[in-house]
Amino acid sequence: MPAKSPIAARDPQMSLRIVLGALVLLNLIAAGFVMFPPGGSPEELDRELASLQSQVLKSNKTLQTTKQHVAAVEKGRSQGEEFLSNYFLSVRTASSTILDDLNAAANATKIKPGQISYATEPIEGSNDLSMMTINANYDGTYADLMNFIHRIDQSQRLLIIESLNAAPQAGSNVLSVNMKIDAFVRGEAGD
Repeated sequence: MPAKSPIAARDPQMSLRIVLGALVLLNLIAAGFVMFPPGGSPEELDRELASLQSQVLKSNKTLQTTKQHVAAVEKGRSQGEEFLSNYFLSVRTASSTILDDLNAAANATKIKPGQISYATEPIEGSNDLSMMTINANYDGTYADLMNFIHRIDQSQRLLIIESLNAAPQAGSNVLSVNMKIDAFVRGEAGD
Protein backbone atom coordinates (compact mmCIF):
# COMPACT_ATOMS: atom_id res chain seq x y z
CA MET A 1 0.00 0.00 0.00
CA PRO A 2 1.38 3.32 -0.87
CA ALA A 3 2.18 5.78 1.87
CA LYS A 4 -0.25 8.64 2.50
CA SER A 5 0.97 12.13 2.03
CA PRO A 6 0.54 14.63 4.87
CA ILE A 7 -1.93 16.64 2.75
CA ALA A 8 -3.99 13.57 2.08
CA ALA A 9 -4.06 12.78 5.80
CA ARG A 10 -5.30 16.23 6.55
CA ASP A 11 -7.81 16.06 3.76
CA PRO A 12 -10.80 15.21 5.96
CA GLN A 13 -9.92 18.10 8.25
CA MET A 14 -9.43 20.37 5.29
CA SER A 15 -12.71 19.26 3.82
CA LEU A 16 -14.39 19.91 7.13
CA ARG A 17 -12.85 23.38 7.35
CA ILE A 18 -13.97 24.17 3.81
CA VAL A 19 -17.50 23.00 4.59
CA LEU A 20 -17.55 24.99 7.84
CA GLY A 21 -16.18 28.06 6.05
CA ALA A 22 -18.84 27.70 3.38
CA LEU A 23 -21.53 27.38 6.09
CA VAL A 24 -20.22 30.48 7.86
CA LEU A 25 -20.22 32.38 4.59
CA LEU A 26 -23.76 31.25 3.81
CA ASN A 27 -24.86 32.24 7.34
CA LEU A 28 -23.32 35.67 6.87
CA ILE A 29 -25.14 36.07 3.55
CA ALA A 30 -28.41 34.94 5.18
CA ALA A 31 -27.85 37.38 8.08
CA GLY A 32 -27.28 40.15 5.53
CA PHE A 33 -30.61 39.34 3.84
CA VAL A 34 -32.36 39.36 7.22
CA MET A 35 -30.81 42.66 8.29
CA PHE A 36 -31.00 44.31 4.86
CA PRO A 37 -33.80 42.71 2.85
CA PRO A 38 -33.63 43.35 -0.93
CA GLY A 39 -36.93 45.30 -0.98
CA GLY A 40 -36.05 47.27 2.16
CA SER A 41 -36.91 46.88 5.80
CA PRO A 42 -40.55 46.56 6.89
CA GLU A 43 -40.44 50.17 8.12
CA GLU A 44 -39.05 51.37 4.79
CA LEU A 45 -41.68 49.36 2.92
CA ASP A 46 -44.43 50.87 5.13
CA ARG A 47 -43.12 54.39 4.46
CA GLU A 48 -42.94 53.68 0.72
CA LEU A 49 -46.49 52.26 0.78
CA ALA A 50 -47.77 55.35 2.64
CA SER A 51 -46.00 57.61 0.13
CA LEU A 52 -47.49 55.74 -2.83
CA GLN A 53 -50.97 55.85 -1.27
CA SER A 54 -50.57 59.62 -0.77
CA GLN A 55 -49.54 60.01 -4.42
CA VAL A 56 -52.58 57.98 -5.52
CA LEU A 57 -54.89 60.23 -3.47
CA LYS A 58 -53.30 63.37 -4.94
CA SER A 59 -53.57 61.94 -8.44
CA ASN A 60 -57.24 61.07 -7.87
CA LYS A 61 -57.94 64.61 -6.64
CA THR A 62 -56.17 66.02 -9.71
CA LEU A 63 -58.17 63.68 -11.93
CA GLN A 64 -61.46 64.78 -10.33
CA THR A 65 -60.52 68.46 -10.71
CA THR A 66 -59.60 67.87 -14.34
CA LYS A 67 -62.92 66.11 -14.95
CA GLN A 68 -64.74 69.10 -13.43
CA HIS A 69 -62.78 71.47 -15.70
CA VAL A 70 -63.61 69.35 -18.74
CA ALA A 71 -67.30 69.37 -17.79
CA ALA A 72 -67.20 73.16 -17.37
CA VAL A 73 -65.48 73.61 -20.74
CA GLU A 74 -68.04 71.35 -22.44
CA LYS A 75 -70.89 73.25 -20.79
CA GLY A 76 -69.37 76.56 -21.90
CA ARG A 77 -68.93 75.25 -25.43
CA SER A 78 -72.53 74.07 -25.65
CA GLN A 79 -73.81 77.35 -24.20
CA GLY A 80 -71.65 79.26 -26.69
CA GLU A 81 -73.06 77.22 -29.56
CA GLU A 82 -76.59 77.81 -28.26
CA PHE A 83 -75.91 81.56 -28.03
CA LEU A 84 -74.56 81.64 -31.58
CA SER A 85 -77.52 79.72 -32.96
CA ASN A 86 -80.05 81.89 -31.07
CA TYR A 87 -78.61 85.36 -31.66
CA PHE A 88 -76.40 85.16 -34.75
CA LEU A 89 -78.39 85.02 -37.94
CA SER A 90 -77.64 82.73 -40.83
CA VAL A 91 -75.70 84.47 -43.58
CA ARG A 92 -78.29 83.25 -46.11
CA THR A 93 -81.29 84.87 -44.46
CA ALA A 94 -79.80 87.67 -42.32
CA SER A 95 -80.62 90.66 -44.51
CA SER A 96 -84.22 89.68 -45.22
CA THR A 97 -84.86 88.65 -41.61
CA ILE A 98 -83.52 91.90 -40.15
CA LEU A 99 -85.28 94.08 -42.73
CA ASP A 100 -88.55 92.22 -42.04
CA ASP A 101 -88.08 92.72 -38.29
CA LEU A 102 -87.34 96.44 -38.70
CA ASN A 103 -90.32 96.93 -41.02
CA ALA A 104 -92.62 95.03 -38.64
CA ALA A 105 -91.43 97.19 -35.72
CA ALA A 106 -91.92 100.35 -37.80
CA ASN A 107 -95.46 99.35 -38.81
CA ALA A 108 -96.39 98.45 -35.23
CA THR A 109 -95.16 101.80 -33.90
CA LYS A 110 -96.45 104.02 -36.73
CA ILE A 111 -92.97 105.23 -37.59
CA LYS A 112 -92.42 105.72 -41.31
CA PRO A 113 -89.43 103.85 -42.79
CA GLY A 114 -87.16 105.61 -45.26
CA GLN A 115 -84.05 104.47 -47.04
CA ILE A 116 -82.32 101.41 -45.57
CA SER A 117 -78.89 100.07 -46.54
CA TYR A 118 -76.65 97.44 -45.06
CA ALA A 119 -73.12 96.10 -45.32
CA THR A 120 -71.48 93.00 -43.88
CA GLU A 121 -67.90 92.91 -42.60
CA PRO A 122 -66.10 89.84 -41.24
CA ILE A 123 -65.28 89.86 -37.53
CA GLU A 124 -61.51 89.84 -37.04
CA GLY A 125 -60.23 86.55 -35.64
CA SER A 126 -63.22 84.51 -36.77
CA ASN A 127 -63.63 82.38 -39.86
CA ASP A 128 -67.42 82.32 -39.99
CA LEU A 129 -68.73 85.32 -38.00
CA SER A 130 -69.57 88.71 -39.49
CA MET A 131 -71.14 91.96 -38.38
CA MET A 132 -73.90 93.48 -40.44
CA THR A 133 -74.25 97.25 -40.18
CA ILE A 134 -77.66 98.66 -41.12
CA ASN A 135 -78.13 102.36 -41.86
CA ALA A 136 -81.82 103.21 -41.69
CA ASN A 137 -83.84 106.42 -41.90
CA TYR A 138 -87.24 106.89 -40.25
CA ASP A 139 -89.77 109.66 -39.72
CA GLY A 140 -92.07 109.80 -36.71
CA THR A 141 -92.98 111.48 -33.47
CA TYR A 142 -90.85 111.24 -30.36
CA ALA A 143 -93.32 108.78 -28.77
CA ASP A 144 -93.34 106.62 -31.92
CA LEU A 145 -89.53 106.68 -31.95
CA MET A 146 -89.38 105.55 -28.30
CA ASN A 147 -91.80 102.69 -29.04
CA PHE A 148 -89.73 101.71 -32.08
CA ILE A 149 -86.51 101.64 -30.04
CA HIS A 150 -88.27 99.59 -27.35
CA ARG A 151 -89.36 97.05 -29.98
CA ILE A 152 -85.82 96.78 -31.31
CA ASP A 153 -84.59 96.30 -27.75
CA GLN A 154 -87.15 93.52 -27.15
CA SER A 155 -86.35 91.80 -30.44
CA GLN A 156 -85.35 88.14 -30.42
CA ARG A 157 -82.36 89.11 -32.54
CA LEU A 158 -79.15 90.54 -31.17
CA LEU A 159 -79.50 94.08 -32.54
CA ILE A 160 -77.32 96.88 -31.21
CA ILE A 161 -78.17 100.51 -31.91
CA GLU A 162 -74.72 101.95 -32.50
CA SER A 163 -75.86 105.49 -33.16
CA LEU A 164 -79.08 107.45 -33.45
CA ASN A 165 -79.44 110.99 -34.81
CA ALA A 166 -82.77 112.75 -34.65
CA ALA A 167 -83.59 116.15 -36.09
CA PRO A 168 -86.99 117.90 -36.01
CA GLN A 169 -88.69 118.62 -39.32
CA ALA A 170 -89.59 122.29 -39.78
CA GLY A 171 -93.13 123.19 -38.77
CA SER A 172 -94.15 119.81 -37.28
CA ASN A 173 -93.60 117.53 -34.32
CA VAL A 174 -92.11 114.87 -36.60
CA LEU A 175 -88.48 113.82 -36.20
CA SER A 176 -86.19 112.66 -38.99
CA VAL A 177 -84.17 109.82 -37.55
CA ASN A 178 -81.02 108.19 -38.85
CA MET A 179 -79.99 104.98 -37.07
CA LYS A 180 -76.97 102.78 -37.36
CA ILE A 181 -77.80 99.26 -36.13
CA ASP A 182 -75.40 96.33 -35.79
CA ALA A 183 -76.44 92.68 -36.11
CA PHE A 184 -74.33 89.57 -36.13
CA VAL A 185 -74.21 86.90 -38.80
CA ARG A 186 -72.71 83.41 -38.80
CA GLY A 187 -71.70 81.41 -41.82
CA GLU A 188 -72.91 77.85 -42.23
CA ALA A 189 -71.03 74.76 -43.26
CA GLY A 190 -70.27 74.94 -46.94
CA ASP A 191 -70.62 78.76 -47.18
